[in-house]
Amino acid sequence: MKLPKNWLNILVHIGALYPIYLMWQDWQTVNPIQAMTLTTGTYALVFLVLSLVVTPLQSMFRFRKLRVALTRKPLGLWGFAFVTAHMLIFIGLEYGLFLGGSLSDSLSLIWKDLSNKRYIVVGFASFLLMVPLAITSTKGWQKRLKKNWRKLHKLVYIAIPLGVIHFYWLVKADTTKPILWGIAVALLLIARIPSVKKTLNTPVKWAQTKFA
Repeated sequence: MKLPKNWLNILVHIGALYPIYLMWQDWQTVNPIQAMTLTTGTYALVFLVLSLVVTPLQSMFRFRKLRVALTRKPLGLWGFAFVTAHMLIFIGLEYGLFLGGSLSDSLSLIWKDLSNKRYIVVGFASFLLMVPLAITSTKGWQKRLKKNWRKLHKLVYIAIPLGVIHFYWLVKADTTKPILWGIAVALLLIARIPSVKKTLNTPVKWAQTKFA
C-alpha cells in the first residue's frame, strides 16, 4: 500500500494526541493544574524546537521524497496550541479566572505577579510574539505579506528562546532540563547563520542518493 504524500504531517497530528492524552491523565492527579501546566509547557517546547529542526535537517539530507519541509507548519501550530493551552491553564485555573471567582480579584493577582515574577513576563512575551505567526500561517497571508511574511516569521527566533528562559526562571532547583533545551535552541539558531547554513547545505551523499 502506497503512503499518502502528506504522511509525515499525519504523523505529526497523531503525535500531538499523546500530550493531549497526558493532559487527560493529569486531570486525575492530586494536583491537576500543576501537572497540566507542566505537560503543556513541555510539549510546547518539543513541537516548537522540532519545527526549528526541520530546516537544517532538510539542508543536510535533502529529504525531498519524504517532504520533511512540509512538517514545519503543523509542528509550529501544534507548538502554539500547547503554548496557548499552557497560558490558559495557568491564568484560568491557577488564578481562578475560569473557576467562577471574582474577575477583579483574579486580574489584580495576575497584575501583581506580572510585576514580581519575571518568568511570567517572559512567558507572556513569548506567547504574544507567536500570536501573529499563528494568524499569518496560511498561504493567503503569505501571499498578502509577500517578502514581509518571512521577516515577520523570524520572530520565532526570539519567541522560542524566550520560552526557554521562561522555563529556566520557573525552575527553582534542578536547571538541567532548561539548560539542555537552551543548548539545543542555540545550536539550531547557529545553524541559521549564513556561513554555517552554507556548510549545512552540502548534503550527505547517502541521504541525497536515497531520498532526494
